[in-house]
Amino acid sequence: MQELLEIMRRLRAPDGCPWDREQTHETLRPYLLEEAAEAADAVASGNRLELAGELGDVLLQVAFHSVIAEEEGTFAYADVERSIVDKLVRRHPHVFADVTADTSAEVVSNWQAIKTAERGGKPRSAADHVPAALGALARETQAQKLAKSPRLTDAAGRSGALSVLQTAAPTEAGVAEALAAVVAWARGLGIDPEVALRVHTHAALAALPEPL
Repeated sequence: MQELLEIMRRLRAPDGCPWDREQTHETLRPYLLEEAAEAADAVASGNRLELAGELGDVLLQVAFHSVIAEEEGTFAYADVERSIVDKLVRRHPHVFADVTADTSAEVVSNWQAIKTAERGGKPRSAADHVPAALGALARETQAQKLAKSPRLTDAAGRSGALSVLQTAAPTEAGVAEALAAVVAWARGLGIDPEVALRVHTHAALAALPEPL
């Protein structure tokens, strides 16, 4: 990691790379999202060497932001690392302290309680739970979970989705309503609709002829 940071510092130096020197936290935002998405695609591909390369691209974004912040005097990579190490230890008291959690459900419950305590007992708003940068299907899935929408059975979810598709108005609102119904169906099946659509789109793109 130190070698990667040194390379980024060299690229950001006055005699370094003009493009790298121009970047800011804001201009790098789309690249952070893109690299994370490509890493997720690599997981789906099953190619672990490809995954290693894509995770390297994600790590590059961490280094890039850290060096920019270092230049600004706001934080450094050591702060990033220390923050996540402290958080992991603090949120796993069943491993690093004397709390008992024998099931995944108990772990999640403890995790949420600890997060609330970290905010001084103030609960997070619904918007805070669902990052705006998530894909729309992923955001709708999280919103349904937050609203404690029931997980429909396969038959009920499919029936509901078909009903909405048949009656939805041919408008933006109608399309949104239909997509929300499909998300509800996917939740009932235990399928992540964002991932499912990404796999479908990837296959469709792979089947397209090469551009001339």
